[in-house]
Amino acid sequence: MRVHILSIIFVVNSIASVSLRADEATKAILPVFGKPLKALKLPKDDLLRAQVELGRTLYHEKRLSRDNSISCNSCHSTTGYGVDGEKFSIGFENHLTGRNSPTSFNAFMHISQFWDGRAPTVEEQAKGPILAGGEMAMPSAEAVVAKLGKIDGYEALFAKAFPKSKPAITYDNVGKAIGAYERLFVTPGRFDKLLAGEEKALKEPEILGLKKFVSVGCVACHTGNLLGGNAYQKLGLQKPWPNQKDQGRFDLTKKEADKMFFKVPSLRNIAKTGPYFHDGSSEKLEDAVQRMAAHQLGKDLSKEDRADIVAFLRSLTGKLPKAIAAPPKAFPGK
Repeated sequence: MRVHILSIIFVVNSIASVSLRADEATKAILPVFGKPLKALKLPKDDLLRAQVELGRTLYHEKRLSRDNSISCNSCHSTTGYGVDGEKFSIGFENHLTGRNSPTSFNAFMHISQFWDGRAPTVEEQAKGPILAGGEMAMPSAEAVVAKLGKIDGYEALFAKAFPKSKPAITYDNVGKAIGAYERLFVTPGRFDKLLAGEEKALKEPEILGLKKFVSVGCVACHTGNLLGGNAYQKLGLQKPWPNQKDQGRFDLTKKEADKMFFKVPSLRNIAKTGPYFHDGSSEKLEDAVQRMAAHQLGKDLSKEDRADIVAFLRSLTGKLPKAIAAPPKAFPGK
């Protein structure tokens, strides 16, 4: 893949005089990003629909937290591009989480979950914050199951969603249901129309920004149709990252080679999901782009180049269908 990307960069840099629409350079770029994203609909299959609707309810269920004040949606809002807009999310008893909350949108397509990749799937990821002491702070999986079992209506919902599971309410099924819901979180935008062959889907400044995104070298890490989310990379590849307290995957694996390695974030909806980076250290997208150029590529972008790249990044904003983003019509026991 890296050889292919380098050849694309060469093509873009070697074409001196081109139009700003879907010209030769633009067409050469697009294969790096793969197939366009497509919005998903609520499943028609009764069993899958039951799992999704249970997952929707659990995703928005504040009673999954110790003090009944925090849900998955509190930090990963379905109407706020899968984030809460905070540098660090507030957990149980006003505890600040250690890393910026990444977006839940399109996350199921990532190589793994969390900044350090400690969960392989959204189903496994969903079970982590519920038991994390500084987040939703439930004392144990057993306590979660017991609490849900005492709420009138949940037994029937779990039985409908997992008819072969005895008992129906299990902690694994909590994760499976939330995961079934999150696997509908796909947000295509205008960029996908370009990938699908609609030549004028992006405006001229955005096309220019796309070319610069490639020629500068951003695409070396932000590839695929999510523009990231599919690999780990060292943060501070060319210039050390200022915050060395969080060592990324090293804290998980204890391998020297993993120091300062984090999952490459997807750039989908990036204009709506700040503050940026695992430590939330950039509030503005322009600053995040400039810092990435310096720390990852060893480059100092001009004001014009930075503005063009940001214009392209803003074209990556999509929408989650209202039918999926909406909270449940009612909660059990209320």
